[in-house]
Amino acid sequence: MKKPVIAIDGYSSTGKSSISKIIADKLGLIHMDTGALYRGVTWYALQHCLNENGQIDLHQLFSSFDKINLEFKNNDGTLILYLNNNDISKEIRTNSVSDNVSLVAKQKEVRDFLLQSQRSLAEKGGVIMDGRDIGTVVLPNADYKFFLTASIDERTNRRFLELKGLGIEADKGQVKQNLIDRDKIDSEREIAPLKQADDAIIIDNSELTKERTIELILSHIQKI
Repeated sequence: MKKPVIAIDGYSSTGKSSISKIIADKLGLIHMDTGALYRGVTWYALQHCLNENGQIDLHQLFSSFDKINLEFKNNDGTLILYLNNNDISKEIRTNSVSDNVSLVAKQKEVRDFLLQSQRSLAEKGGVIMDGRDIGTVVLPNADYKFFLTASIDERTNRRFLELKGLGIEADKGQVKQNLIDRDKIDSEREIAPLKQADDAIIIDNSELTKERTIELILSHIQKI
């Protein structure tokens, strides 16, 4: 029997990736953090595609796709993102990437570049993907769709603690503004905006622990 395909969308710092990974482990699925892919492209752009003003030259980035090889490698059950055979799992969480990833992710050329690789991974089933347009664009025929949301203050606190855990200096006010800006860009972009699929189950985990959120998602999957 084919294993299910699960799409989890939602706002930044709602725990999409970490929750998806745990569910993948519990159900024996492959977890794909699509946000990491966009962060990987952004990291490449910051290293190789800046103009004289220190801003990302999008046209240079688009013409560099053939030089970008992103892949996930399994490291003791954890999928680590590699760019051209280099582990960039920490680099993609830096503030500079966070400040630029929404600009990169809203470009049609970038989304087209990454779309097919995401779909091909899901063709055989047994995949859980998280992102912002998985249930609406990438995997519209997913067996299960969920949309995670939480208050801006709760998401700010989670993101701040995540950065501290990675040893990255951060100002809580700046973290909050970055999330607000990303919400606006992601929701208003013309190409594949952040949006709840009509058939997605919405979960507000502002006051829920990660464990309780996981239990809720699993209850919907296991009762159907």
